[in-house]
Amino acid sequence: MKPRRRKRGSRLSWREALRKDWRLYTFLILPVVFLVIFRYLPMAGNIIAFRRFRPGGSLFGDYWVGFYYFEMFWNDPTFWRVFTNTLILGALTLVIVFPLPIVLALLLNEVRARKFKRAVQTITYLPHFMSIVIVAGIVFQLTSLDGTINQIIRAFGGDAISFMQQPQWFRSIYVGSEIWQTVGWGTILYLAALTTIDDQLYEASRIDGANRWQQTWHITLPGIRPTMIVLLILNIGSFLAVGFEKILLLYNPLLYPTADVISTYLYRVGIASGSYSYSTAIGLFEAIIGLVLVLSANAISRRAVGSSLW
Repeated sequence: MKPRRRKRGSRLSWREALRKDWRLYTFLILPVVFLVIFRYLPMAGNIIAFRRFRPGGSLFGDYWVGFYYFEMFWNDPTFWRVFTNTLILGALTLVIVFPLPIVLALLLNEVRARKFKRAVQTITYLPHFMSIVIVAGIVFQLTSLDGTINQIIRAFGGDAISFMQQPQWFRSIYVGSEIWQTVGWGTILYLAALTTIDDQLYEASRIDGANRWQQTWHITLPGIRPTMIVLLILNIGSFLAVGFEKILLLYNPLLYPTADVISTYLYRVGIASGSYSYSTAIGLFEAIIGLVLVLSANAISRRAVGSSLW
């Protein structure tokens, strides 16, 4: 009998695809093993959010306590303070920092001088490769009483400000450092997305009399919209995961009213104080909220604009 020929356009089964491209699939082995060991297996530790855990005892807790630890943080005013701080810093980061790489990519796309464009790209990319410790040190140098910012204030006849001792300044300092460190690197994806837009669309729009702003609004932004949506959903998913390392390096007890967030609170309660079950309950609560935000943002995006992460 002659072998049956597959109809054109029909899909391969997963067994046939694996048999045909098994060499390519071998590249997935290490990433999958990494995810299983360092992402999925640790999820079993979430059980201690419902059990009493003591160092040296059972790995999964000594006995069942139900929602005791959830009730603890639910009735803890300190938790709601750090939860509010997390929401505010996350919202500021999302509203201010997220659109700036798009704006910078659009501006760089309009630059025709290649040397100038490369120089701007290099200068804006460099902060991303700096260690968080170095970034924190630069922030301290700039905001100290004898730092650059206070020297400028004194030059104009003002009084020095102790930025790192006044809570009202921390959010501005944090968002400003995030802009400096991440915006340049974030433009890479958008610049790559801009290269996929067909130049014939711009030529046709110029023939119809469209100016640069109209071309940007009707061609460029729709062309990079899928990339924008995917990154927005990912940013919403990490909405509550405000930068732990940077805040831990920058803040001090004087700044707790505005700087203390869930991740730093978990560090103090879980690692420093040894309340592992309590901190696990808070972390599980944070993870559930993040999952709900991702699913909601993905569903809204799929229905509103027809583009989503999955």
